[in-house]
Amino acid sequence: MNTMAPQGATRDVTKLLIVDDLAENLRALNAVIRADDRVVYQASSGEEALALLLEHDFALAILDVQMPGMDGFELAELMRGTDKTRHIPIVFVSAAGKELNYAFKGYETGAVDFLYKPLDPDAVRSKVNVFVDLHCQRMEIRRRVEEQQATMNELRAAQEEMRYALRMRDEFMSMVAHELRTPLNTLYLETQMRKMQLDRGNLEAFGPEQLAGMVARDGRQIQSMIRLIDDMLDVSRIRSGVLSIRPCDTELRDILQRLTSDLARQAADAGTHFELEAPAPVQGCWDEFRIEQVIINLLTNGLRYGGGKPVRVRLSADEKEARIDVIDQGDGIPEPMLARIFLPYERGHGNGVPSGLGLGLYISRQLAEAHQGTLTVRSTPGQGSVFTLALPRTTGA
Repeated sequence: MNTMAPQGATRDVTKLLIVDDLAENLRALNAVIRADDRVVYQASSGEEALALLLEHDFALAILDVQMPGMDGFELAELMRGTDKTRHIPIVFVSAAGKELNYAFKGYETGAVDFLYKPLDPDAVRSKVNVFVDLHCQRMEIRRRVEEQQATMNELRAAQEEMRYALRMRDEFMSMVAHELRTPLNTLYLETQMRKMQLDRGNLEAFGPEQLAGMVARDGRQIQSMIRLIDDMLDVSRIRSGVLSIRPCDTELRDILQRLTSDLARQAADAGTHFELEAPAPVQGCWDEFRIEQVIINLLTNGLRYGGGKPVRVRLSADEKEARIDVIDQGDGIPEPMLARIFLPYERGHGNGVPSGLGLGLYISRQLAEAHQGTLTVRSTPGQGSVFTLALPRTTGA
């Protein structure tokens, strides 16, 4: 079994198979049909031919009829009984006289032509060229059909992405309207109540203690709106590639102590508290404002989905990396949701803590990656989740 490779071919070649038990016949036939755009495979028995047929896709098989063991007719019957080889055109070659009526049997077994030895080189070459051209045309048609199918698949995918984008846009606008309406409604009710007190001349309602409460409530609602607007602006900056990072010397333990203290009231409202494990200061060169933003998102996420149980915050570091783990003891994240948890506008169902626009984890991961760090999650249903912010430690200027 051997192969005659084309010389200097740079494009796809056509494969031809010739089968004859005599080496001199194989050499002679190969000399007639070979060309730069073809590879001619040779087999000296039906068994060798079958092995090649199962390995390669041939444009044409030229089979000698009279071979010891498996003859050409038997090989043809096997080829016609196999899906992979059923479509291959077969040309029989025989040295026997026409009176044996081999041609009739050859056509019965599925041959497309029957040639008698001695062969006419020009006739053989012409017939082979026809089958090679037909094969190339079939391959070109198949290639174009596959390209068209690929194009259709791309168009369908693009249409689906467009529908998804439009749906997400509509949902996003609905979420924005809903999330902004809540603090605006509260502010509106506050102003209406104050107007009513003023109209009644009840200035006692504006005493120092009452006024301080009003200012605090107004401040919380205004901060809620600012946070929503900042999230939308950050998404726009991320997508346009203009999100700015301004690294400076930053100490993480101090940030964690301050933020867990600032969010203590929010934790109490959710029926829980923070447990901070930060045994030593951890310094590095990071954008302090942006790192605070990530930590706040992780802490509020822990409150939202922690099921009212304590949220553990753990700080650790080595020479190369600082790690912050935020561990909740909630219901955990279902497996299908894990793949989408860091996508924009993905929101779960928490325990009463406002869920915002579903942008916090998306923005946080982008900010972590902007610091050459990572933000990952591990979760087991029924056992809570662990969000890990890992930041490379570098020295500030």
